[in-house]
Amino acid sequence: MTYLILSPKRLVQAAMIASSLAVAAPVLADDASTLTVAQRRDPQNLDPIDTFRLSWGSIASNVFEGLVFRGEDLELKPGLATGWEFLDNDTRIRFSLRNGVQFHNGEPFNAAAVKYTFDRLLGDEGAKGPQRSNYTSIVGVEVVDDLTVDFLMESPDPVLITKLAGYGAMIVPPKYIEEVGEEAFDMKPVGTGPFVVAEYTPTVGVKLEKSDTYWDGEAKIDAVDIRFIAEDATRMAELMSGGVDIALDIPTPSVETIKQNAKVDLVAVDGPTVILTRFNTANGITSDERVRRAISMAVDTKTIIEALLGGLASPISSAQGAKSFGNDPALAPYPYDPEAAKALLKEAGIAPGTELTLDMPNNDETFREVGQVIAAFLEQVGLKANIRTHERSVYFNDIISNGKTGEMFYFGWGGWTFDFDNTAYLLYHTGERNNPYIDDAKLNELLQKERSTYDTEVRRAALQDVAAHAHKQVLDLPLYNEATLYGVSKTVNGFVPAPDKRARYLNVTLD
Repeated sequence: MTYLILSPKRLVQAAMIASSLAVAAPVLADDASTLTVAQRRDPQNLDPIDTFRLSWGSIASNVFEGLVFRGEDLELKPGLATGWEFLDNDTRIRFSLRNGVQFHNGEPFNAAAVKYTFDRLLGDEGAKGPQRSNYTSIVGVEVVDDLTVDFLMESPDPVLITKLAGYGAMIVPPKYIEEVGEEAFDMKPVGTGPFVVAEYTPTVGVKLEKSDTYWDGEAKIDAVDIRFIAEDATRMAELMSGGVDIALDIPTPSVETIKQNAKVDLVAVDGPTVILTRFNTANGITSDERVRRAISMAVDTKTIIEALLGGLASPISSAQGAKSFGNDPALAPYPYDPEAAKALLKEAGIAPGTELTLDMPNNDETFREVGQVIAAFLEQVGLKANIRTHERSVYFNDIISNGKTGEMFYFGWGGWTFDFDNTAYLLYHTGERNNPYIDDAKLNELLQKERSTYDTEVRRAALQDVAAHAHKQVLDLPLYNEATLYGVSKTVNGFVPAPDKRARYLNVTLD
């Protein structure tokens, strides 16, 4: 068994199958070269504007493309656009489009498709999903000619070019959607990317087939069979027995077992995902800043990282990792000081044995162990933490967004843009669905300041101020920045780990 720690590298963008609107995808031959991948979650919808889940990105990054491409090295490069320029005092962004690209159904990619994509995203259909709010700086898209479009900006959006490389900004085919309808597109979408969706069975998996007409080359495998295996133990057993070639979402408790398997490599790369426990700042004992600070000083995050996570994570002082734009390396994590924590609790009038609730989703085995350790640390300073679990979709769509949590609640965020703007705005700006409790005028002002300019130094300072203010008010207990882990069979060649979990399979071969 080899344990690899890899730095991100550019993987050439992928290859894809073209299928006609009227012709069903062919059935795979028994002897086809098929890569089998296991991931924990079903995104439940393959439409780019209907989800924010990383489980979508690990599938659809092989199906869809944006105007901009970001590979495993995190560098932005031309995608479906060959270039762009800022005009009219940055109120207009002009994109030159790639010629000769087709959607999988044979429909041409052109300026009309780009306009349709963003009209749809910013219109009634987009309003039903979670992606629209990321693109509201765009007033509209104007067609200049068949291969040129202008984005008209209502306000500066310094992260827009990065956003155009992922998720809601993926370009979709107008004719296909109008003919098959929105629900059909959810289940069997069409893009311009290197693989086509042959079959999607919710809760079971997705089958992808390569294209022989993809504009940027041809994949080296015929198909990708992505299986949804929610149970960590089952997913790891499939990996180590050879039932799957690549496993995503490696739980930390399985790391040592994978290391000891001679047929599998554990591949780790610094990722965007941060894990924190957030506080109910509006109700209960955690509405008192002294209690929040005491809790933060009672938990030894260094021990959690080293002893429980095997060192496969990094300490954080805010809701971002070291690679994030806006991170301040001078901002230190909360110190571990249980005696000071006891003194603060006494000062706040909190009696020994006082109970609180830590909410979390029910299918995160890694955090289940972390949560138990947090409870043990809190017990040492006189608090009894009860861990309460919820079905994952209920947890994020109801418990958090409707402010139904206990005093503490788990929050994991894959800030795939590697820019603190996206994370900070969702966590701290008043009225955001992931911010049920905080209403802070200073945070709103700082977030608006960094969003209103393309000046990187102004933005960096404002984002660092956001982190510092959240740290001072103890709005969260930042725990760690996860490494992105993959389990990869030694029969797999050419796989480059994606820090943002958007795995791509263009250059993969199988022995």
